Amino acid sequence: MTRRGAWAATAVVCSALFLIGLDFTVLNVAIPGLRQDLGPSMAETQWIVDGYALTLGACVLAAGTLSDSYGRRRAFLAGLAVCALASLGGALADSPAQVVAARCGMGLGAALFMPATLATIAHVFREAAADRRRAMSLWAAVAGIGTLTGPVAGGWLVEHSSWRAAFWLNVPVALAVFAVAVVFVPESTGPRPRPLDRAGALLSSGGLLALVWGIIEAPGRGWLSGPVLAAFLVAAVLMAVFAWWQRRCPAPMLPPAVARDGGVGAASVALALMSFAVFGAMFIVTLYLQQVRGMSPLEAGLRITPLSVGLAVGAGAAAVVSKRYGARASVTAGLVLIAAGCAVLAGDTHVLAFEGLAGFGAGLVAPVATETLMAAVPEESSGLGSALNDASRQVGSTLGVAVLGSVLATVSTGDSAPVAAGGDAFVRGMAAAAWTAAALTLAGAALAWFRLPGPEGTPGRSSAGETASVPEPLPVQGLTPEAVRRP
Repeated sequence: MTRRGAWAATAVVCSALFLIGLDFTVLNVAIPGLRQDLGPSMAETQWIVDGYALTLGACVLAAGTLSDSYGRRRAFLAGLAVCALASLGGALADSPAQVVAARCGMGLGAALFMPATLATIAHVFREAAADRRRAMSLWAAVAGIGTLTGPVAGGWLVEHSSWRAAFWLNVPVALAVFAVAVVFVPESTGPRPRPLDRAGALLSSGGLLALVWGIIEAPGRGWLSGPVLAAFLVAAVLMAVFAWWQRRCPAPMLPPAVARDGGVGAASVALALMSFAVFGAMFIVTLYLQQVRGMSPLEAGLRITPLSVGLAVGAGAAAVVSKRYGARASVTAGLVLIAAGCAVLAGDTHVLAFEGLAGFGAGLVAPVATETLMAAVPEESSGLGSALNDASRQVGSTLGVAVLGSVLATVSTGDSAPVAAGGDAFVRGMAAAAWTAAALTLAGAALAWFRLPGPEGTPGRSSAGETASVPEPLPVQGLTPEAVRRP
């Protein structure tokens, strides 16, 4: 393939990648309008937001294996088609259940084509190291821009049309990218395709689904009700069986060397908790700005944009901090700052201070934790590392919305209270949710301090007692930089 053709393919897959970040956040500011139109409960609202990330996070590892085995272009096109059809269903939905189903379908489509985007870039630039690094940087930047564009785009669409426009937007864009991809995206497969661990995929997806269902339904049904306790029990059993199966499966979703590496575990937890706190709090803050402060959807979307400024500054600082003090210092400091931002939000609902602290902290965490994870994964398994990175963030985001939304609903006294009750009830619930996020993020900071590598000469230790290497910072940082190992 020519250099021009390689860059054309990169532009196409990055256009599709932009949709993933956009779809994750575009509906946040449209939720109040959707609630007025379809009348979903608070639990149904959480499912509408969470269905996308839950399906994406649960399916992305299996989808990465499928794309390596059966063709990345084929998976890319199939994912776009599924995304377009699901978006059409969401635009035409007339019940909360239909919207949830549409969001889950969109997440499935995104899971199919997301691993193929990064793998395609690696394939077309396999003999051009410099261009490959630049393409990876572009990929990371587009992923972050899509996520941060969502609230503003959603606010504008809602003000000029309705919440359905957030779904209609995807249909022509996905079809246009599909048509261009047929011409410009080449087919490729992995050098040694691995068989799909179907049992592992079903066990992990089922366990995550049961856990999220229990958390979301608990405020309405009761935390000690039979269905909720049964859901938590099912989740625990399925996850335990999944761990047992991964040790005995001939081709597990997580190879033993990766699963045992303490650096991989700490980096994955850091990414998950970063997403848990930032995106879970963004969900609540968006409701607060519109339901309590009375802002329009567009005003609420613009009000969230300072988060991106803090993120950009933090990402720039991460390169300096990680190079001088190691991944341990950068990730730990970032998680502490996110916790501080959540504490400020809990104390006096100071949204701007939260955005600055949490954004800067996320900028310190995301690129360094991602590169640490990728450095610990063998080069031939870089696709797996990228998918693990994606899954960590999506699962964290899913649990963030589920857990913090449920804390908000529980403390606000009842399923309808966060929206129907007065501002004081909502603020109490938001404070409890913010303190929850702060506590969990601080726990993640402690884990990062003890498990991630420090500066040169004081490396961290893996779970097997091996020395962990200190990664070089990413050339371009952002909230969602799914980096791959440099050639």
